[in-house]
Amino acid sequence: MSDYTAPVFRHFKWLRGGSPRELQLKPILLSLWAEWQTWHRRHPHAAAAGVTAFLLLAGGGAVAVASLGPDAANLPVRQVIDKALPGLPTKAQSTDIAQLQLYRSDVTRSNDSADSLLSRLGVSDASAAHFLRQDPLVKQHLLARSGRNLQASANAQQQLTELVARWATEDGRHFKRLRITRQANGAFTAELQEAPLQASTQMASGVIQSSLFAATDDARIPDNVANQLADIFSGDIDFYRALRKGDRFSVVYESLEADGEPLRAGKVLAAQFLNNGKTYHAVWFQEPQAPKGGYFNLSGQSLRRAYLASPLAFSRVTSGFKLRFHPILQTWRAHLGVDYAAPVGTPVRSVGDGVVEAAGQQGGYGNVVTVSHRNGHKTVYAHLSRIDVRVGQSVSQGQTLGGVGATGWATGPHLHFEFRVNGKHQDPLTLARQSEAIPVSEAAFPQFRQHAVQAQKDMAAAASLTPANIQ
Repeated sequence: MSDYTAPVFRHFKWLRGGSPRELQLKPILLSLWAEWQTWHRRHPHAAAAGVTAFLLLAGGGAVAVASLGPDAANLPVRQVIDKALPGLPTKAQSTDIAQLQLYRSDVTRSNDSADSLLSRLGVSDASAAHFLRQDPLVKQHLLARSGRNLQASANAQQQLTELVARWATEDGRHFKRLRITRQANGAFTAELQEAPLQASTQMASGVIQSSLFAATDDARIPDNVANQLADIFSGDIDFYRALRKGDRFSVVYESLEADGEPLRAGKVLAAQFLNNGKTYHAVWFQEPQAPKGGYFNLSGQSLRRAYLASPLAFSRVTSGFKLRFHPILQTWRAHLGVDYAAPVGTPVRSVGDGVVEAAGQQGGYGNVVTVSHRNGHKTVYAHLSRIDVRVGQSVSQGQTLGGVGATGWATGPHLHFEFRVNGKHQDPLTLARQSEAIPVSEAAFPQFRQHAVQAQKDMAAAASLTPANIQ
């Protein structure tokens, strides 16, 4: 009898005796049992399943299912480790912690003192603070100076081991390095050094959603690169009236590094701007033997116009060249110029080379400056808060003439700007775009063409770097 049929047989143990009624059934049941054993021998797997189902459904008693594996209690036991583990080298650990160096970077502030600067760097070191207060190089070049990059290292006891400050020099091509070091005897030394900045190339792109400067912020483009973009394309694109949502730009620019760390952005090397379906290009190029370079389109035409498109570096046009309802006279009349809203004192620049024809008070214009240019062109700058030039003075393009104000018939601080040609008022933005441009010289054009081809490849690579947050 097999192991799994034994419980079935025990269920029918009454067959060995019983009542007359039971004895009548005995031959029938024994015959069935014999047939079952014959079928079981032929089909053992099906028989096992049938017995299990029978016990679950009709047995009426508890069923125990044995594990197919051996009983864990019967397995042999073997000792793997019979000796104590060695302890960790605590002395070596202590030595490593003592040698731990902590690093932190920051930027100096104009109100920095020795204590506040070290505290911001996570350094608690009275001797270091005393040295910073007393050292002449530190007092001259570091304390109360803003915008200087800092890198500090300290030990596990928060004692200063080294402090390095870096900043660009006035020429924009070099940097100074002030290194403060703790010596083996605990004393500090300070050393001032100068080295050339190393230029690397950076690429970025963006999409206009609200303004040029919001888009450059989204693309993490430095402010002075955004400023350059506005100046480079100001002769072709009216950033106040013609900018459209969805306009795109890409830019390739220098990153000037000190000891491998970016210190400031350099000049724009190449850029393209897609505005209202039209693409504009700019490539920096300097002709051999030329004193300075400039920006040119892909055809070699200079982007430097005789006139700037705007007399303000940053502004928002509140009223264009069109008819408007005069807020004081309460009448519809031609607005013969462009108004730029800006805070009081914002520098106002001459849009072109010329000579100051008038500078003073003039009725509804308030404080006003008029500049005479060649070919019968004149520009007018009104409502100024101050005047920085005098009559008869020669001025160059971009030179400051005064500051934005609200003098004369002005309801708020803004600049009223006019452009007159032979006494007739013209749209200054249109004239800026139409002003003549100087091309690359014929001798330098082959070299420029090679330079422009590479710039196109760089701009295409930059265009593929659309910020992830632009939808």
